[in-house]
Formats: sequence, C-alpha cells, structure tokens
Amino acid sequence: MTQHKVVLDVAERVVEINSPTHGPSVLYLPQRTRGDACAYTMVETQLKDIPVVCEYADVFPDDLPGIPPDRDIEFVIELQPDTAPISKRPYRMPPNELAELKIQLQELLDKGFIRLSVSPWGCPAIFVKKKDHSLRLCIDYRPLNAVTIKNKYPLPRIDVLFDQLAGARVFSKIDLHSGYHQIKIRPCDIPKTAFSTRYGLYEFLVMSFGLTNAPAYFMYLMNSVFMSELDKFMVVFIDDILIYSKNE
Repeated sequence: MTQHKVVLDVAERVVEINSPTHGPSVLYLPQRTRGDACAYTMVETQLKDIPVVCEYADVFPDDLPGIPPDRDIEFVIELQPDTAPISKRPYRMPPNELAELKIQLQELLDKGFIRLSVSPWGCPAIFVKKKDHSLRLCIDYRPLNAVTIKNKYPLPRIDVLFDQLAGARVFSKIDLHSGYHQIKIRPCDIPKTAFSTRYGLYEFLVMSFGLTNAPAYFMYLMNSVFMSELDKFMVVFIDDILIYSKNE
C-alpha cells in the first residue's frame, strides 16, 4: 500500500490508488447496511497455529535451503544488438558495511546462489537500509538494465485486483520467502549478472533483485503455477499472494 500510495476514505468508502506504473485510479466500495457495520474483524493467526503448515513443515521453511530445482521457466537476459560487456569499479563502503558484506557474500555462497566469477561484466554492489535498519545487499544493475531488451509481460492492475475482493470477508496473505531466488538463470546469461565488490567478482546463478525483467519473469511463473485458482479465490501480485473467501 505504501508503494502505491493507497489512500483509504472510510467514510466515503473510496480507495485511491496512485500506481507508479499505471497511474492514479479510484475504487468505490459498495455501501453496506447497518446490520453489516460490524461484520469485519481483523484476526491475525500465527503460522505455528495453522495445522496445514505444521503438517507440511518442509514446504514452509524459515529459509531457502539452497539452489532451486530445474523449472520450465529460466531467467533470460537478452541484450540489444552489438552490446559489449560493461564493467564498473566497486563502490566505496565504510568498515561496518564491509564487515556485513563478507557475511552476506558467504551466506549466498553457502546456499549456491552465487559463485566466484571471471566475467568481463561487472556492476557494483551496494547496501540498502531496510525498515528494521538491517542492510540488504543489492546490485546496481543500471548499466546492464540500460542495454537489456525489456520483457513486456503485463503486471496486473492493482484496481482490478481490488475488484476481485468484493464481498470477501476472510483473507489469507502469503509472502514468498526469497521469491526471486527460486528461479534459475539461463546458464549462458549467468556471466552478465556479475557484480564487483571489495572482495572480488561474483555472479548469480539465480534471479537477483534489481534486474529489469525480474518482476515480469516472476509474474509469469506465478501465473503459470496458479492459473486455475486466479480470480476464483486468489489474486497474485509478483511475490504477494492473497487468498480470499466470503467465509472460513
């Protein structure tokens, strides 16, 4: 909601959405009768209290154990004609970030998500501070993105997704853990993902944040997996899944 600058007017039952990709839109919610005024109650359930999660604990791990299995969908990086490899020097980092960089690089190596590289490509690594003040390792892929042919696979409109929720009262939200890392990169495109750091050159074997076509490829994967459920009792926006129903 923050990303799309959603404004809720409870009194007028209006939702204003200012999407950075689709522009502004307004959703008018249906009026409810007096008897329905208290029909909605927000109840949060912990994962440990859900029987199906306990029964299939291997499907709901706290972290991804390693490289994902082979899938029909691989991430592909198609370049504009006559593009030569682009290499940038590492960004300067303060000592505290360098210490964190060592830790996160080792974690990615241990999981098999990255490996040492000798690629002629190389974009600089950078840290972004998260809401909890921890550091997320990101790659400044702007030089690579500038020469990448854009994938035009459509992302769903937020206002259309809201339309599907009319009349629903029970919602279950699922946020995929490290969703992008669950898609392998086509082997011949792995060197293009190389990134430079104080401690050497590395490259991704799985899809990484910051690559221009990553949202499109992930949306395609999610639509392929959940096609039979979409708009029946589920809506999906990239790695966010919302299951809805009129009752439990």
